[in-house]
Amino acid sequence: MAATNATPTATANSTNVVSPQGGILEGGNPSHYDPKNPLVLFIIQAVIIIVLCRLIHWPLSKLRQPRVIAEVIGGIVLGPSVMGRIPGFTDAIFPTASIPGLNVVANLGLVLFLFLVGLETDLRFLISNWRVALSVSAAGMILPFGLGCAISYGLYHEFHDDPGTKPIAFGTYLLFIGIAMAITAFPVLCRILTELKLLSTKVGVIVLSAGVGNDVVGWILLALCVALVNAGSGITALYVLLVCVAYILFLTFAFRPLFLCFLEKTGSLQKGPSQSVVALTLLIALASAFFTQVIGIHAIFGGFVIGLICPHEGGFAIKITEKVEDLVAVIFLPLYFTLSGLSTNLGLLDSGIVWGYVVGVIAIAFIAKVTGGAVASRLCGLLWRESFSIGVLMSCKGLVELIVLNIGLQAKILSTRTFTIFVVMALVTTFLTTPLTTWLYPRWYQVKVERWRRGEIDWEGNPVQHHDRNDSVALAKGQLKTVPVRKLLVYLRLDGLSGVCTVAALLSPNGRAAVSSRIHPAKMQKQTEQTVEDSFTPEEEENTTLKVHGVRLMELTDRDSSVMKVAAAGEHALWDPVVNTFRAFGDWHDLSLMAGVSVVPEHSYADTVIGMAQQDTAYMLLLPWSETGTLADHHNGLEIDDTNRFSNGAYTSFVSDILERVTGHVGIFIEYSPASASSKGPVISRTASGLSLQGSIFARQPTGSRSHHIVLPFFGGDDDRFALRMVMQLAQNDSVTATVLQIGALGSDSTKTGVSTAVAASTSSALPSSSSQSDMVFFETLRDSVPEELQERVVFHQPAVNETITDAVQLAVVFVREELNHTSNKANNIVIVGRRSISSEIELGILEDGVGQETRRALGAVGTAMVLPESRIYGSVLVLQAGTDTGLADYYR
Repeated sequence: MAATNATPTATANSTNVVSPQGGILEGGNPSHYDPKNPLVLFIIQAVIIIVLCRLIHWPLSKLRQPRVIAEVIGGIVLGPSVMGRIPGFTDAIFPTASIPGLNVVANLGLVLFLFLVGLETDLRFLISNWRVALSVSAAGMILPFGLGCAISYGLYHEFHDDPGTKPIAFGTYLLFIGIAMAITAFPVLCRILTELKLLSTKVGVIVLSAGVGNDVVGWILLALCVALVNAGSGITALYVLLVCVAYILFLTFAFRPLFLCFLEKTGSLQKGPSQSVVALTLLIALASAFFTQVIGIHAIFGGFVIGLICPHEGGFAIKITEKVEDLVAVIFLPLYFTLSGLSTNLGLLDSGIVWGYVVGVIAIAFIAKVTGGAVASRLCGLLWRESFSIGVLMSCKGLVELIVLNIGLQAKILSTRTFTIFVVMALVTTFLTTPLTTWLYPRWYQVKVERWRRGEIDWEGNPVQHHDRNDSVALAKGQLKTVPVRKLLVYLRLDGLSGVCTVAALLSPNGRAAVSSRIHPAKMQKQTEQTVEDSFTPEEEENTTLKVHGVRLMELTDRDSSVMKVAAAGEHALWDPVVNTFRAFGDWHDLSLMAGVSVVPEHSYADTVIGMAQQDTAYMLLLPWSETGTLADHHNGLEIDDTNRFSNGAYTSFVSDILERVTGHVGIFIEYSPASASSKGPVISRTASGLSLQGSIFARQPTGSRSHHIVLPFFGGDDDRFALRMVMQLAQNDSVTATVLQIGALGSDSTKTGVSTAVAASTSSALPSSSSQSDMVFFETLRDSVPEELQERVVFHQPAVNETITDAVQLAVVFVREELNHTSNKANNIVIVGRRSISSEIELGILEDGVGQETRRALGAVGTAMVLPESRIYGSVLVLQAGTDTGLADYYR
C-alpha cells in the first residue's frame, strides 16, 4: 500500500522538475529568465540595446557627435527614466536576476576597451611636446580638481545619506569628485580632432600631447581612489599602492624588454601579429586585469597598463587594435554604457536644490577646464582663439567619465541621484565640444593664422608687399611661360601608380640623369674644396629640378585603429608600400620628391587634396583615374572588375569636385589597359610557378621601345593652350616624340586647317570668335618658334580634309588613331587633350551606356571619346584643365 502511494508522488515531482524542451512551440516565454540557460534573454537584451543605440546615433552623427552619447541615451531610454515607466517592461526585458550576467559581459568588454585605450595612448607624443603638454595638462587638471573638491563639500553633506551608498571618509569622496571633474576622455578627443582635421595643426598637437598626460594621471589617481575605498585601513591602502607601483615598474623594466624580444623573434613587428601572438597578448591583458583586481585596484587598470607598454613600432599597436576593436565596439561597449543609462534615473532630479547642483557641476566641469587650458595655452604663446579652442577640447568628458562614474557607483561612493547628476554633466560637456570648437576655430581662421605666421599677410588680412615682389613675380611668370610645370602634386593610388610615375619622369627636364663614372669616397677626399664648390651650382639645380609631392589618402573609418593611423601618419608613411615605391622612383629619376600619408573620411578626399595643392603652391595637380571606378584601391591585381570604370560613382564625384574648385592646373591620367582594350574573349593563360620558372623565358624590353609618342589634337581654348605648352615641356625629354594635330576653325579658311566646313562650324560654335583668333596667333607663334633641338622630335600636322565626318570629336578620334597606328610600342603612347576644348554638350554617336553623364563632364567630350574601347585608341590619355588664375599672386595669397 505504501509502495502504491509513493508512485504518484514521484511522478508528480518528476513533472515539476523537468522543464518544457519545445520552447515557444510548447508555449514557453523566451523572455523569461532561466538561470540555467540565460543565453536567450541575453540575446534579446543585446539586440535591443545595439539596435536602439545605432538608431539614436544616426541623427547625432550628422551633428558630429561621438557614439558614446547615443549609447548612454539608449540606456536612459531603456532605464527607469523612460521605458521603465511602462508596467512590466523592466521585469520582462531587464529583470534584476539577469543584470549580473549582463554586467559580467560588459565588464569583460570594459577591460578589453581599456586595453585598447592603452594601445591608443602613445607616450611619444607626451615626450616630444613635454613642455607645453605639461603646462596645459597640469592647468587643465589642477583648476577643475580644486573647484571639484570645493563643490564636493556640498554634495557630500547633501547626498551622502542617499540609499545605495556606504559610509566613507570625506577625503576619499573629495578625491573621487575631483578626479571626475578633472579627467579628459582621450579616445573621444582623438576622434573629434580627426573629424575636425585638427591633428596636424598646432592646436591638435598640443591637445593630443596634453590629453595623453591627462589620461595617464587620471587613471593613476582613480587607482589611488579605488585603493582607498577598498582598503580597510590607511596602512592597507599604502600597501596596495606600493604593490601597484612595484607592478608597474616590473612591467616597464622587466616584462616589456622580454615581450619586445619575443615579438622581434616571431617577426610580429615586421609582418604583423599572428593569431597566436594576438591570443598571447589578450591573455596577458586579462591576467594583468586579474592581478590588479585581486590586490584591491579595479581590473580595468591592469588592462590599461598592458596596452600602454605594447610597442608602436612597425604598427604593432594598430594591428592588434584592428583584430579586437570591432567586437568590443559593436557588442561590449554598448552593453556597458547602456548599463550606465539603466542606472540613471532622471526622475530623481526632482527638486530645486538638486537642479542647482546639476547646473553647478556642469559649470565647474566646463568653465574650469576651459579656463585652465586656455590660460596655460596663452602663456605658451598661442592666440586667444587657439587657446580657448584647446580649453574646449580638453573639457570633453565622454566615455572615460562614465567609466569613472560607474566605478564610483559600484564602490557605493555615489548614490543613484549623484550618479545621474554627473551623467548629465558628461553628456552636456561632450555634446558641446564639437560645435564650440568649430565655432571658435573655423577653417578660415586656421588659414588666416597660417598665412599670418608665414608673413604673407598682416593681421587685418592685407598682403605684405616686399621690395622685390614685383620683380620676382614677373620673373616667375616668365619662367612659367617657358616651363609650364615645375611643382607637381600627385595623388597616389595603387592602381594608378605606374601612370603618374611615367608622367612625372617625362616632366623632368632631362629625364633620368646620365650615370657618370663614380669615384670611391676615399679617393674623393683628395679633391680640393675649390673643385667641389665649382662643381656645385645650387641655383641652377633649384631652377631646373621638378619638385613632386605625392599624397596617399587612406579612409578614416569609425574604428579606433583608423584614428591611431592618423596620429601615426608620419610613421605609417615610412612603411606604406605605395609611398615607398614612389620614393624609390624619385631617387632613380633624380627628382626632388616628397611623399606622405593622410587619413581622412572619404567625403573629405577632395578637400584634402585641394588644401594640399594650395599649401604647397603646386602649379599642377595630377590625378590618376581609378581602374575600378571606386575610391578604394585595395585589390589583389588578379580580379579587377573594370566594367564600372567610367560609370558614375564615388571616384567620378571626387574628380569632378576637384575640377570645379581647384584654381591651378589639373591633369587626369587614364592609363592604357591592354586587357580592357582587347576585343578578344577570355583565353587560357599559363602562370609561372616555382616548377616552371626554369622553362620560362622572360624577354627584356628593348631599349628602343622605351620611347613615348605623344599626340595632341588641338582645337583651341585655354585648356588646349596649356596642353600645347605641356607637350613642349614633355618634348624636352630625349625619349619623347610628339605630334600636334591642328583640328578646328583656327583660321578663316577651313580648308587650310584640314577640316570640313561642317567640322569648322561645330568647333567655331563651341568657341568664341575672339578666342579662335587668339588661338590661331598662339598656335602659329609656338609652331614657328620650336627650338632647333626639338624640331626632329616635334611635328605640327594638318590632317587632310575629310568631308564624310561632320563631327569634330569623331574627326579627332580618326586622326589620332591613324597617328598612333604608326608606333611600334602602343603601351607607351599618350594622347593629351584639353578638357574643355569642345563643349561637352555636343552629342557623340560613339558614347555608350557604360559611360556616366558625370564622367563625360569630368573628362570632357574629347577625353571621353578617346578612352572608349570603341575608339580603338591604343595608348594612355591625359586630360588637362587650365587653371582659372595661374599667376603666382593667386597661389601665394
